[in-house]
Amino acid sequence: MGVAQIVYLIGLAALIAAMALRKNVMIPAVLATFATALAYSHSVPGAIMSVFRATITSGSTLFDIFIVIAAVTSMLAAMRTIGADELMVQPVSRWMVNGRVAYVVLFVFTYLLSLFFWPTPALALIGAVLLPAAIKAGLPPLGAAVVLAISGQGMSIASDYVIGLAPSISASGAGVPAGDIANRALVISLIVGITAGVLAYFLSVRRKMRGGVAAAGGAQPGEGTRVPAGSTAPTVDPGDAGSPASPQSAPSATEVLEDELPGYDASIAITDRPRLTRGWAIGVPAAFGAVLIYMLIGRFTDLVPWEDGAGASLVGGTAIILMVLVTLTSRRNEALEAGATHFVDGLSYAFKAMGIILPVAGFVYMGIPDYSGGILGLPDDATGPAFLFDAVERVQPYIPDNGVFVALSMLFIGMAVGLDGSGWAGLPLTGSLSAALAPQSGMDTATLAAIAQNGATWTGGGTLVIWSSLVVVAGFCRVPVGELIRHLVVPVMVGLLLATGVAVIIW
Repeated sequence: MGVAQIVYLIGLAALIAAMALRKNVMIPAVLATFATALAYSHSVPGAIMSVFRATITSGSTLFDIFIVIAAVTSMLAAMRTIGADELMVQPVSRWMVNGRVAYVVLFVFTYLLSLFFWPTPALALIGAVLLPAAIKAGLPPLGAAVVLAISGQGMSIASDYVIGLAPSISASGAGVPAGDIANRALVISLIVGITAGVLAYFLSVRRKMRGGVAAAGGAQPGEGTRVPAGSTAPTVDPGDAGSPASPQSAPSATEVLEDELPGYDASIAITDRPRLTRGWAIGVPAAFGAVLIYMLIGRFTDLVPWEDGAGASLVGGTAIILMVLVTLTSRRNEALEAGATHFVDGLSYAFKAMGIILPVAGFVYMGIPDYSGGILGLPDDATGPAFLFDAVERVQPYIPDNGVFVALSMLFIGMAVGLDGSGWAGLPLTGSLSAALAPQSGMDTATLAAIAQNGATWTGGGTLVIWSSLVVVAGFCRVPVGELIRHLVVPVMVGLLLATGVAVIIW
C-alpha cells in the first residue's frame, strides 16, 4: 500500500476508536481527511481545499435527508399548535384493557408512529396519551420504557423503511440500490425487534406486573401534560452526543423535548376548534396511509412508477403540503409567517440532529473512487483513488472466506460505529466496507450493509448506550436509564445475533 492508503486506514481506525470512547467524531474526520489528501497530493493548500470539498460532496449527496427531517418536523409542529397530534393517537388508548394488552398495543403503535414521524417526535405523541393509558391499564413504567426503546428507538429506525433515509446513507457507500438494503434491513429489524420484545416481556416485564409494581414511580393516569414532569433521568447535551451529562444537573423530560423539538410546548392543550382538530387528526394519518399503500405497490409491483429515493420524496412532499394546509386552516391571519417559521425550525432541528454526518461521510467518501476524484480536485475525466478498497484488497487474503464470519464482523463493526450515540454517522463507512468484503464472503453487499445498519442503529439509535436518545425514553417513563439498559442488553443482543444468522441463511 502507498502512504496515502496507510494514512487513510489510520484515520479510519481513529474514527472507530473515537466512537468506541464515546467521543464526537467530527474533528478526527476532518483531520483524517486533511492528512489523507496531503499524503496523496503533497500540497497543503490542496489538502485544505479537500476538507471543504469532502463536506460539500457529502452534503450534496445527503441533503435530501435534512429536507425530509425538516418536512416531517415542521408538519408535526403545525399540528401541535391545534392539538391535532394528541387527538390523532387518543383512540388507541381505549384498546389497553390490561397490562399484557397494553404492552402489545404500545409496541405496535410506537413502531408505526416512529416509522412515519421518527422516534423522538413520535415520543411527544405517545407521552401525551398512550403512555398514561398503558400505565393505568397495568403496564409497569419499566415495561413501557422497554417497549418505547425496542419498537421506536430500535426496530423502526433500524430499517427506516417508510422514509428511507438510513438505507440511502448506507447505499451511498455501498453502491447498491437503497431499496435492496431497505428490504433486507426491514426483515432483520423485525426479527430483532420481535425477538427482543418477547424476551424482554418474559425476562423483565411480566415479573414486575406480577409483583404489583405497575404504578410505582410512573405517570399518574390523570396527568394531562405531554410528558410526566419532574424526571431526574440523566440526559445529554444535544450538541455533544459523546459526553454523558451529570445526573445532578439533568433537566426533566419535558425540558429535553422543548429543547430538541421545534415548536414543542408542554402547556399547549386541545384547541377550542374541535372540528378542525378532529379533521386534521384523521386527515394526516389517512394521507400517510395512502402514501404507504402507493409505496408498497411501487416497490413490489409494476403498477405505478418507482425508483430509489421515491419514498423519501413522497413522505417529504406530503409532509410539506400537509404542514402548509394545516397552517393555512388554523392560523389564517399569520399563516405565511407561521409556515415559514415551522419549516425553518424544522431545518434547524435537522442540522442539529444530523449535521455531524457531513464531515464523517466526507472522509468515508474520499475512500471511494466515485467521489474521491472530486474531493481531491482531480480532472473530471480522471479516475479517483480507491483508498478503502485498495486497503481491503491488501488484507483480503487474511480474512476468512466465510459468510458467517464476515456477517458477524459487519454486525460488530456496525455496533462499534454506533457507539457515538447517533447510530447513523458511520453508515457510509459500513456501506463501503460491505461492498469491499462482499465478493469474497459469498454474500451480497446489500445484506452486509443491512446487517451493519441494524447493528449501528440498535446500538446508537437508542437501546444500548445511555448517551443516546434513550435518555428521553427513560425521562418519559420515570425509570433510571441505567436500569433500562440492563433490561435491554440481553434481549437486543440475542435478537441481533439471531437476525444475523437468519440473514446469512436466507440471503
